[in-house]
Amino acid sequence: MTQILDGKKISEEIKAEIAEEVAKMKSQGQKAPHLAAVLVGNDGGSQTYVSHKVKGCEQVGFESTLLTFEDTITEAELLAVVDRLNEDPEIDGFIVQLPLPKHISVDKVIERIRPEKDVDGFHPVNYGRMASNLSAYVPATPFGIMELIKRYNIATKGKHCVVVGRSHIVGSPVSILMGRGAYPGDATVTLTHRHTENLAYHTRQADILIVAVGQPGLIKADMVKEGVVVIDVGTTRVPDASKKAGYALKGDVAFDEVAPKASYITPVPGGVGPMTICSLLYNTLQAAQKKVYS
Repeated sequence: MTQILDGKKISEEIKAEIAEEVAKMKSQGQKAPHLAAVLVGNDGGSQTYVSHKVKGCEQVGFESTLLTFEDTITEAELLAVVDRLNEDPEIDGFIVQLPLPKHISVDKVIERIRPEKDVDGFHPVNYGRMASNLSAYVPATPFGIMELIKRYNIATKGKHCVVVGRSHIVGSPVSILMGRGAYPGDATVTLTHRHTENLAYHTRQADILIVAVGQPGLIKADMVKEGVVVIDVGTTRVPDASKKAGYALKGDVAFDEVAPKASYITPVPGGVGPMTICSLLYNTLQAAQKKVYS
């Protein structure tokens, strides 16, 4: 019997835990954690994601600030915004929503964010701390994946985990986390990508398959084995006239085909997406409480 990994349900549980912690902080006379988000341009997916973050802040009792800019903003102007947020004592953590316009260097912007305020976990210092198994802000999506695995008590020790996609946002960090000596972890990890030959050979070996490439329906039923745990990170907008929004969200896994073979599987939407938001809130709580950087 296939079990759905319900990210919506688990994320609500985590948000309730965060809200409880915030209430405790306020009762002790401390200020509420404050998350800021910087949004450049009019990318639909980014706007939706940022609005979910603002709503999430309200749910848990955080303060939130949203700064929006036209995509004509210069790199120097955006870096000045980052500097201001770095220096603002009221802001515990902030994110610069990706993607950015082509004329702005993502690396320059990320490296300009102070590690102690980098609640997205993208700064090389946080990434290095995570890879060294030190306390760090773990990138939100990989953190969310690990929480889903943990809260459903899915065995990872000695299992073969195959990751499809090697981005610094999901694939690479989740491969590090699954291979580390902890739970979830202690897995044997294979990291595949666009140059991997015979992808299906590797995905069929997986006890745990994590897919994050943004190619709707890439993973078909004949590419997985019976009993596999499937975590689908893909969320691509596909035109769909039957939907009110005019599009449907599709994962990287052909859900209807693959689900009958899986022991556990995440739906799209409602799987990894909600977990990403609550992970960002968790990192911001950690920042406010000075748990990673004192």
